[in-house]
Amino acid sequence: MSDAALRPHRRESDVNGILDPSRYPLASVTLAVAAVIVITVVGFMLGTVDLGLSKALNGLHTGALGALTTAVYHVISPGPAIGITVVVVGVIWWRARDLRPALVFGGTIAITWVPSAVVKEIVHRARPDVGVLPHPFAVQPDPGYPSGHTVYITAFVIALVWLLRDSRWHHLAVTLGVVAIVGVFFAVSIDAVHYPTDAAASILWSVAVAPGVRVVWVDWLMPRIPFLRPRVPGEAARVSR
Repeated sequence: MSDAALRPHRRESDVNGILDPSRYPLASVTLAVAAVIVITVVGFMLGTVDLGLSKALNGLHTGALGALTTAVYHVISPGPAIGITVVVVGVIWWRARDLRPALVFGGTIAITWVPSAVVKEIVHRARPDVGVLPHPFAVQPDPGYPSGHTVYITAFVIALVWLLRDSRWHHLAVTLGVVAIVGVFFAVSIDAVHYPTDAAASILWSVAVAPGVRVVWVDWLMPRIPFLRPRVPGEAARVSR
């Protein structure tokens, strides 16, 4: 018997881990909805509870570190972030020769990220007062909770880790992803464009919301869209369960 016959059959979703159906779809969606409600409610209660910590972190905004944190803030501002995501979606489509993982990657990021801007307007938590900061950043016109930059980078990392789940790059993606999330957390906090609690809530937002978003994409919507339906026999049944 050949080695090929001895190897287990590879499902299509083994190649693109981001297409694997969720093991706990209802729990993931319920957690996402609950997280949005809880994080929104908590936002109304924070006030200036961590202004002292903001001032202390902003005191580090000098020299090379200050230049780095400012650069990070600008690189993943909404315009560049959208551009980065579009480019990565295009690369995924080209490499996989399949539109579905590219759409799930981009859609997971977008649908996790955009609603946070709505919550930001609802909560309307002011950013740290530039009048009391040692190294104030340019005044930002919109409220600060949650931090869109931090929601974006966390959702991006989560989607990338899912995409590479069954590849040799998975562990590297996890490691570098954690570094990126922590880096953005400190960048927006040291710049003091956000309170640390803005950034922390944003990480929790993406961690809780992104799995629910992926359930809606992969488990519920894709099997009902003709050109996005699963292509491996039996996979559709697993998705619809």
